[in-house]
Amino acid sequence: MLRATLLGLALATGVTLPALAHFQEILPSADVLPEGGTVTLDLVFTHPMDRGPQMEMKRPARFGMMMDGKITDLSSSLIETLDGGQSAWRASADLKTPGAAVFFVEPQPYWEAAEGKFIIHYAKVVVDSFASGEGWDAMVGLPVEIRPLTRPTGLWTGNLFTGVVTRAGAPVPFAEVEVEFVNDGSVTAPNDAFVTQVLKADANGTFSYAMPRAGWWGFAALTEADAKMKSPSGEDAPVEAGALIWVKATGMAKAP
Repeated sequence: MLRATLLGLALATGVTLPALAHFQEILPSADVLPEGGTVTLDLVFTHPMDRGPQMEMKRPARFGMMMDGKITDLSSSLIETLDGGQSAWRASADLKTPGAAVFFVEPQPYWEAAEGKFIIHYAKVVVDSFASGEGWDAMVGLPVEIRPLTRPTGLWTGNLFTGVVTRAGAPVPFAEVEVEFVNDGSVTAPNDAFVTQVLKADANGTFSYAMPRAGWWGFAALTEADAKMKSPSGEDAPVEAGALIWVKATGMAKAP
């Protein structure tokens, strides 16, 4: 709550504070649909572990689904909602055939005054229809994107998730990756060092992380775009281009 209060004061007064991790969420109602059917997705720009505050999210520049090598534009299915008093978005899709559906979003650039930069997080999540186990490593072709080496669906708590950070299709050596848990209120961080986990990819752009708790985990590989954008004051400002993937860990139920 203190972190949220301080960020709110910073936004209101223009005071610069240590950066908090921004994550573009694209969270489905399930990561696996055993019988296919409808999946609902919520798109929120927020701080997952801190449970907010949410940032205003304009209508996405692009929202769609890749399945069986075909990209479907789902922008017309977006419905504006409010999350924490800020605009967020919800959509649904009917998955009638087996296979992995890779949902993705390209948000409009977000001006972060406290850090003096724009933020564009290209986020994706995989939903496996009919528990097929097929097509989960398909790449959308986003400017920056994480290629999963571990199937990102049907994972147990404690499983190791491994991915490769790519930019224009090529691995990004030693990319920095931030990791956060979508906190449902059941976890209290001992201090700020535990809110955002930080790791580096290796020389081949590969990283791994063992998810210690059941729920959704966000992996954000942060890079700086080649082109700058004009800030509200008209100056050239850097653009943080983030590659995000969302992965769910499920706890093992005790035997009856």
